Amino acid sequence: MTAQRKTHINGVHTVAVPVTDQDRALEFYVSTLGFERRMDAEFGEGQRWVEVAPPGSVTSIALVPEREGAPAGVETGIRLSTADADADHATLAAHGVDVDAEVMRLGDYVPPMFYFRDPDGNRLVLVELPREN
Repeated sequence: MTAQRKTHINGVHTVAVPVTDQDRALEFYVSTLGFERRMDAEFGEGQRWVEVAPPGSVTSIALVPEREGAPAGVETGIRLSTADADADHATLAAHGVDVDAEVMRLGDYVPPMFYFRDPDGNRLVLVELPREN
């Protein structure tokens, strides 16, 4: 018996990160992390939608105003990828980003990674992916 597809979901488009200041967050994600500004538009009454993403990424991050029940300064669960965790750790630390003291190395089957926090204290992880041969 073949399993029937229940939905037509085919990807993750956007994840939201609550921030206290969209301009400050936009500056950090674009100028410090090197993300692209994908969208910055007003909508509704006095609202603003801001999306950023690493160049070439399918999934974007929406920098949304914090609200009751969704405060800034959270564990986002977002894992970003890099080709060189050590170099990015050093670069972010040199730019004053709140990074872990060192890159974690947890064994042969776990890639090097470290946590860092955006200006609102939202925690993200940068994971070194194996290079393709």
